[in-house]
Amino acid sequence: MLNRMAESFSKFVSRYLPDAFVIAVLMTLFVFILGFFSSPKDPLDLVRSYGDGFWVYLAFTMQMILLLMTGMVLATVPFIRKGLEKISAKANTATKAYLFTFFISAAAYYINWGLAVVVGAIVAREVGKRNDKAHFPLLVACAYTPTVLYTAGLSSSIGLTVATEGHFLADVMGVIPTSETIFHPGTIIIFLTLLLTLPIFILLLAPKKNIIPYTPPKTKPLPKNNTQDADESVPAVYLEKTPILGIVIGAIGLIYVILRLSSNSDLDLNIINMTFLSLGLLFHRSLWQYGNAFKEAASSISPIILQFPFYAAIIAILGSSGLGERIITGLASISNQETFAVFSYWTAGIVNILAPSGGGQWALQGPLQIPAAIQAGVDPATVAMAVGWGDAWTNLIQPFWALPILSIVGLHIRHIMGYCILLSIWVGVITSILIYFVY
Repeated sequence: MLNRMAESFSKFVSRYLPDAFVIAVLMTLFVFILGFFSSPKDPLDLVRSYGDGFWVYLAFTMQMILLLMTGMVLATVPFIRKGLEKISAKANTATKAYLFTFFISAAAYYINWGLAVVVGAIVAREVGKRNDKAHFPLLVACAYTPTVLYTAGLSSSIGLTVATEGHFLADVMGVIPTSETIFHPGTIIIFLTLLLTLPIFILLLAPKKNIIPYTPPKTKPLPKNNTQDADESVPAVYLEKTPILGIVIGAIGLIYVILRLSSNSDLDLNIINMTFLSLGLLFHRSLWQYGNAFKEAASSISPIILQFPFYAAIIAILGSSGLGERIITGLASISNQETFAVFSYWTAGIVNILAPSGGGQWALQGPLQIPAAIQAGVDPATVAMAVGWGDAWTNLIQPFWALPILSIVGLHIRHIMGYCILLSIWVGVITSILIYFVY
């Protein structure tokens, strides 16, 4: 019964859901109108906020782009890619296909969400090639669904931000070690519960008929790169193709990471980025190959680069109009010490639909949520993780972060969103209950 409902709902969403860029523009206009009517003021002030907001998060945007791209490039290292392809060949039934894709993607999301984007896409594509019994849109949804787990992983945007010395709320809440956020027992319980229950829900959604198998996208042959077949005795070509430079500079980067971690520095975005950048340089055969892998990753990441400024502008409008504050403080005002974390979770889920960026959302929500939490006697670390879980939760219904996966597998957001919306309902119910009891 559930699979028939999922099929009907997926068809409905496919018919009416527009492109992700259209959604970003419509969302911007929607927030602009709400901002004006929630606090009537000169429309030109909101226009100024819109324009200024485009550039407020440039540094953070670069961190996020590097996090995503270095993870994607690392996943294209030949021995990693071949390993993923070999594992994918074992998924010879539809059930195995869905479970393999989900669990491999979940493991990657725990390590690094940038790495997970391409790992999940490669696994879904390779499993789909070898198994025409699996419904490919659901298979891709399996690769994307573990995005709800990333806030408990090693690249948790908010968890790493509050663990970074000198972060923008350090004067209010201090520096919170990851032992109180990412590695808190409550976080681990939520992570394991979702990890074990989501695959069951996915299998219940799997269609029994009208299976859509993987169809290879039509691609144009890449133009020939002169460096690829050039004479390596030429000094310039030798420098481009020798593995020595990549190994040396990659090793220097890893030594830096070890020095930072050995000096009791906590994981933060910069350390994660340096680690994956250095590993990619170390494992790719040459700087030429690494550069080409980066170019290929850029084609998948371009929709995010295009749309991120619009969502940054939305954050600015939410802030300048007071709309964001009304949403956050309004929900906080009806909570108490026991329910504060759950309301923070729900608030984060709502705000994330409008502004899908864990760090950018924290920049908006943190300054309002943390002082209120301290006043209510709630641990700031708990609130930070509740916001992180809320951000991850509605990633399932906000198509922004699915764009790189969809670009790699050749699908449109409307093909998977019906399944993602149904999965988000399960995530929202389970996580709300657990946040109340385990933090």
